[in-house]
Amino acid sequence: MISEDNFDVMRYANLMYDRRVIRGNTYALHLLPAQARTDPLELQRQVERRRRAIEQMRVRDELRPSSPLPLEGRLHKPVQTELYLEQLTDLVEETDMDCQTDAFLNRPPSPLYVPSKIGADAETQIYEGDLFNFDLEVVPVLEVLVGKTVEQALLEVTEEEELANIRAQQYAFEELRQAEQVEMQRVMEHDRRLREEKDRRKQQCLLAATREQELVDKVTAQAFAKAYLADLETTVFANLAEHGYFYDVVEHDIEEGFLPWLMAEVDEEIELENRSRLLLDLMIREVVQERHHQYRQLDLQDEQSVLNSTVGSDLTKGAPQQNPSSLEPEDETSPTDEQTGTSTTVEQPSQKADQDSRILEENDGEDAQKAPEEQEVGE
Repeated sequence: MISEDNFDVMRYANLMYDRRVIRGNTYALHLLPAQARTDPLELQRQVERRRRAIEQMRVRDELRPSSPLPLEGRLHKPVQTELYLEQLTDLVEETDMDCQTDAFLNRPPSPLYVPSKIGADAETQIYEGDLFNFDLEVVPVLEVLVGKTVEQALLEVTEEEELANIRAQQYAFEELRQAEQVEMQRVMEHDRRLREEKDRRKQQCLLAATREQELVDKVTAQAFAKAYLADLETTVFANLAEHGYFYDVVEHDIEEGFLPWLMAEVDEEIELENRSRLLLDLMIREVVQERHHQYRQLDLQDEQSVLNSTVGSDLTKGAPQQNPSSLEPEDETSPTDEQTGTSTTVEQPSQKADQDSRILEENDGEDAQKAPEEQEVGE
């Protein structure tokens, strides 16, 4: 790869004598001579020279004269300095031409006779630009360089003149702008003094009004305080007495210490009495239930004995022969009488048990009604 650094030192040469072309077998080792090896110090010097050249180009670009910076709030814009309209005075020559092709093309000429090759061929390769006439080829390059240099010089001269005119106009504009700024500052300062004077007068008026209002408030507050504090002491003592701050020590001790203790003792006595009543009710309930069970057993025994006696009497009466028609009504009536007799005998213990249970329920209801009445009395 050809870089910009070694482009100038490169020379065209014959390919046959170029040391980069390998001759002989390509698998043998070829060591470069000591002179062909690159010296690290030389490489460092080349890098340093390249760095210095880049730095010089950068400094030259910075020192090159340029347009002055725009003022605050302004921008530079490109302006057309040439004439907008140009008059074209050159006359363009116009000529009419025509062309007509032939009907048939002529036969191409016969090729020249080339004898057959005799002997061995020899060849070489020449790249484009290896062979040239320096004096002939350098003329266009020199014309371009000289023309471009002259054109650049003319452009620089024209630019310098234009910059000088711009600077002159800028100086005049700066002077005018500075005069306008001085006048504007004077007017602003005058307005500021007037505004400050106006604000100061306002503050003075507000301060006087504030002081007057404070004086009125103080007089009003003093009059209100006198009217309010006239009967304040009596009112305060009355309120404190209503809220209980002034109380009798003995009454307070009775209310806070004796009455709670008394109520607690009364509650304990009432609770003990209620428990005793409940225990007595349970005992009565158990006794009544046991007595009811005993009466039930007695009723069952009486019914069984009545049934046995009735069956025995039926058997003794059925021994003599009688007509079936005459025995049927007697048989029907006799059990009913016996059943009624037994029912009357059985109902007597059961009625006594029911009366006992009903009396127990009435006692329970009376105790339940008396308990809240006694509690209210205790409270």
